[in-house]
Amino acid sequence: MVFVYAALGLVILLLAGDALVKGAVNLSLRVGIPALIVSLTIVAFGTSAPELLISIQAALEGVPGIALGNVVGSNTANVLLVLGIPALIAVMQTSTHDTRKSYVIMLAASVLFIAMAFRGVFDRLSGFVLLAVLAVILSDSVRDALRHRREGKHDPELEDLEEPEGADPDMPGWKIALFLGLGLVGLPLGADLLVDSATEIAHMFGVPDTVIGLTLVALGTSLPELATTVMAAIRRQADVALGNVIGSNLFNLLAIIGVAALIKPMPVDPEFLRFDLWVMLGASLLLMPFVFWGRDLGRVWGVILSALYVGYIVVVLI
Repeated sequence: MVFVYAALGLVILLLAGDALVKGAVNLSLRVGIPALIVSLTIVAFGTSAPELLISIQAALEGVPGIALGNVVGSNTANVLLVLGIPALIAVMQTSTHDTRKSYVIMLAASVLFIAMAFRGVFDRLSGFVLLAVLAVILSDSVRDALRHRREGKHDPELEDLEEPEGADPDMPGWKIALFLGLGLVGLPLGADLLVDSATEIAHMFGVPDTVIGLTLVALGTSLPELATTVMAAIRRQADVALGNVIGSNLFNLLAIIGVAALIKPMPVDPEFLRFDLWVMLGASLLLMPFVFWGRDLGRVWGVILSALYVGYIVVVLI
């Protein structure tokens, strides 16, 4: 039953996160916040709400391995699995989107995250630093987007930002309130259920909490991105997947651990420092040919990335 509870917790988390995004986006648009700002901030935070609640709940319950494992494991899965499996279905024309700036920022954030991990704990100082860096990055993104719009440059990604995910101009007020209520109630409920179940599974099999965080929890929270990218690949529309993965990984490192660290300090398992953080960084570096040299992500790379992820999971579990 513990696996059923874990799955139920994950489903509740994902549904509640989706409801919160819809409610928050439409409320923000109704009170006059520009769609561009909503896309760059509220949607970004909302789509990461399940991971954020898991990390907060895990930190509060004294299992920081699940909190950190969720982020490190999700970032690794995003690169190797969320890009690898769709590449097996269809070639992704990553050269059509310029992600160089965001990619360099993500690498810098990864290095900063690893450096802070070597302090041995993500405490409130770490949280303030990570969130301050995130605030600077978001401010710069908003300025860039506004400048592009003023200059009248045609930018497909900017057009996407003008139509935030979950936006519905005709959504009535009661429905917005319902979505917000479901999100605010469901997120902590799902997080509590998943963290408790994951902790019990770790004790059942005699493995550290970090292993469950890196595998079961991280993979579970990456499933929506994987499903979305696979469906986009089937429709031959997965070219933006690389940019989405870069943005998601950046947000995981800075926002999720930043907020969780402010709430309760999280000691870093030495195994992270020896192995998992370097795997995360190495996976990120594998994206360099696609970002800088215009290589398209084809089936050969899909096999390589997917195989690397399977190998990583085997190493973690044995």
